[in-house]
Amino acid sequence: MPAPPTPRVLILQHLSGDGPAYLAQWLTQAGVAFEVRNTEAGDPFPDTLAGFGGLAILGGEMSANDDLPALRQAERLFREAVARQVPTLGHCLGGQLMARALGVRVVASPAPEVGWQPMAVRDTPAARAWFGDAAGAEATVFHWHYESFELPPGAEWLASSAACPHQAFALGPHLAMQFHVEVDVDKVTRWSLEDGPRYAAARRAHPTVQDGATMREGLARHLAVHQCLADRVYAHWLSQGNMAVL
Repeated sequence: MPAPPTPRVLILQHLSGDGPAYLAQWLTQAGVAFEVRNTEAGDPFPDTLAGFGGLAILGGEMSANDDLPALRQAERLFREAVARQVPTLGHCLGGQLMARALGVRVVASPAPEVGWQPMAVRDTPAARAWFGDAAGAEATVFHWHYESFELPPGAEWLASSAACPHQAFALGPHLAMQFHVEVDVDKVTRWSLEDGPRYAAARRAHPTVQDGATMREGLARHLAVHQCLADRVYAHWLSQGNMAVL
């Protein structure tokens, strides 16, 4: 009798300009099958996680509180993931949607964070499992957010910064992050050319919002370590589910 097919990872993408980037590269190199559903490109999010062994929810410039059907469907899929113990990762907006699905608010962050910003990683068993050597230390990660999530009941608080007290939380095999651990050179470079009015106003008002040149210069200093952190996060994520990582 042939072996059953290896479950795939489902990646929920909200905007065409905010794709899986390094996550897709990592999954490909690990030999893990995945399917990307880009709602802006017209791909409907599935009704169920049947056939999927992992879930990743990407970011987007909209608020998690916006009245958009795709956002509510992402929350429903995450609640199914909790019920079925399907390991889930939330990147920025994705983490905020996970928090909403768990019954807490997404609100304005004490200050926006855009670009390479430090966060303090707590020294706990869960933080060590997810973030490895970064636990108990400071890590520089790439941000682009104006809102942040509250901490859901039962979740483990993993990291913080002055501008955003709740940088990450874990709930069993699920990790919600306020930052973009999936960025690569192309993604940071494209985003660094942003010149919209919201970003411009935040840049004038907050030292935690970098200009484009600083973001690009930070690639040489930070990206290699950042992707090592992503390696740890992604490997731990899939180690908890029914996924085969080669």
